[in-house]
Amino acid sequence: MTPNPLRAPALDAVDARIVDLVSTNGRITNAELAARLGIAPSTAHARLRSLTERGVITGFHASVDEKLLGAGLQAIIGVTLRPGARRESIVTFEDRVRALPQVIQMFFLGGHDDFLLHIAVADSEQMRAFVVDHLSAQSSVASTRTSIIFDYHRNSVAASF
Repeated sequence: MTPNPLRAPALDAVDARIVDLVSTNGRITNAELAARLGIAPSTAHARLRSLTERGVITGFHASVDEKLLGAGLQAIIGVTLRPGARRESIVTFEDRVRALPQVIQMFFLGGHDDFLLHIAVADSEQMRAFVVDHLSAQSSVASTRTSIIFDYHRNSVAASF
């Protein structure tokens, strides 16, 4: 079932609380969810399934410690593309960069930067190699700005647009 993009699904207080609890802990059991909400487990299950079917909840995600995988240096990289043939260069850039294993998140923007990339690598040498080999080497890239991430907090995981 595809949600209607023109109208946001109405959420009552129970639905809103389910979204909050599942966003905080995607592994919450149905029994615990029901207990926290003060409703029957069958009701909790039906409500969660409805939120998923309506497209409010789009998935359940694992938070990965990149340091333990050998990629403890993270950065946000702003990328500006050259003017001219914008449609083709945007699509090509997106396809190439999206497939790179160092990329955790990619945002296509309106504003100064065309893209923001959230990447994770092992060290500064890999950071340099990523920017030089995968970004600056593309003829469509006009400039990049790299900001090292010192600390990170996430309130929730947003769905793709």
